[in-house]
Amino acid sequence: MRRTTSVLLSLSALAAVTGLAVPAAVAAPVSERTVPAGWETVDPSDLAHVTDGADARRSARSAEPERLALQSARNSRFVATEATYPAPNTGVQRARSAAVGGSWESYSFEWDEATETYALRSLANNRYVAVEKNYTGSAQNILRARSTSVGGWERFYLYYNADLDRYALQSTLNGRFVAMENSYTGSLQYALRARSTEVSGSWEQFSLYSIDS
Repeated sequence: MRRTTSVLLSLSALAAVTGLAVPAAVAAPVSERTVPAGWETVDPSDLAHVTDGADARRSARSAEPERLALQSARNSRFVATEATYPAPNTGVQRARSAAVGGSWESYSFEWDEATETYALRSLANNRYVAVEKNYTGSAQNILRARSTSVGGWERFYLYYNADLDRYALQSTLNGRFVAMENSYTGSLQYALRARSTEVSGSWEQFSLYSIDS
């Protein structure tokens, strides 16, 4: 699978380095998953490609841990964890940063072989990103880094489109694709929500980058 500008490594060995145990999945992914037309499923072997000048294809199981950044294709902003937001939006995910300034915009993607899914752990607060299915109104299915363990709420399929060089995330909890709410206002402007039934455009598309330590 071709890569051009973005780099992403998924590390099952990250727990040994950071001291954080990666819990086993406790909920099955959504059934009858359909890969979007023009997209392909991404597994750790695909994520082992390093294209920013590196000349070797490294194993995702043995590579050193790297920090990762997600950039929305809709507004070109990097996703950040709002760790200081008050409840009930503590840890909400927003594509609001013009640059990667540190742990706020940093994540690790952790692969689960049994479900063939990823869990996203925010390095801002060391919590896993969950889909808030039980929220109501405009915040329903919003993404928050609030979990200390991983289940169906925290698992995502990852897809790649080689022509666009972009990625898409699909929640296993509700089968919806993650979109960036560009038209929201106030504290939830640019919030990420698992609410789209398909990848219809830049709302659901992201670039993924490795960040030097």
